[in-house]
Amino acid sequence: MPAQPGQPTPQWQPSGKIFLVGTMIDGMRQGAQEQYATLLEVRPTPHVLDDYTVGRIVAVYTEQRDDLWLWDEQLREVATSILTLADELKRGTIETVLAKDDGELGLEMLLRQLGERES
Repeated sequence: MPAQPGQPTPQWQPSGKIFLVGTMIDGMRQGAQEQYATLLEVRPTPHVLDDYTVGRIVAVYTEQRDDLWLWDEQLREVATSILTLADELKRGTIETVLAKDDGELGLEMLLRQLGERES
């Protein structure tokens, strides 16, 4: 999905930074949960809030909601990378190795060693 009108183009992070992306999402989720809990506490007494505070909450969480596509696209890219890697790894699982006969395993090992020497 392209950047929203008037918004700068996102700087996508490589899949190696999934921890950073996950930490950011966790922080946003925790902040939103805390904000929601606070608003629930003042629900019976809304007069303790001023218009600016409520307006700011609306602005911040509207922007956050409207930016969810950024996280969706970033995480979809990481999920695709994970699935590609998992597809590669499934060809070398322990069950796959144990299903091969000794000659096949020996040949693979020799070919791998030859390939490493040529690199």
